[in-house]
Amino acid sequence: MRTSDYNIIAVFGTEYRGFVQYYQLAGNINRLNKLRSVMERSMFSTLAAKHRRPPWVMRDRHQATVVTPYGKRRCFEAAQRSPLGKVSTARFGGIPLRRRKHARLIDGAWPTQRGRQLIARLTAGICELCDSRDGITVHHVKRIADLNRYSPTTAPEWVEAMRTSRRKTLIICARCHASIHHQQSITQ
Repeated sequence: MRTSDYNIIAVFGTEYRGFVQYYQLAGNINRLNKLRSVMERSMFSTLAAKHRRPPWVMRDRHQATVVTPYGKRRCFEAAQRSPLGKVSTARFGGIPLRRRKHARLIDGAWPTQRGRQLIARLTAGICELCDSRDGITVHHVKRIADLNRYSPTTAPEWVEAMRTSRRKTLIICARCHASIHHQQSITQ
């Protein structure tokens, strides 16, 4: 609710468009009408709560018509102007629910930066504390906040390494890992 109308409509529109594009090959794609109405109601409820107005006021404010190859379709739009004057429009709906027998699906996993960094650190095979290459393992803490129980002046090297990188994992050799667990058992 703290974002603009443009962002709210863009998020709901992207989700709905993704469902429709994925199910284009289905013979019963018209069943997505129910999904559209539920998402539409949710979007207008969000906008109504943000502006403290009834949902039908938000519907009337953002209602538009778009021309498709199958005729005119009702949609909901919000425009946003950039500081340079460029106008961007977010749209929800306006997609004809027609089966496409030869639709091309672009399906794949979403790349995440964090996962790739962890894998890259692991495949490098170097201890992040002593630069050793023997018996690489991963030391993991439950929360970064757990590192705050160590004093900033007397914190062990591994705690400082995790604090500075702001990560819950540390790639280390077996010897450093054993010494970390030995230090933890002494302090507890």
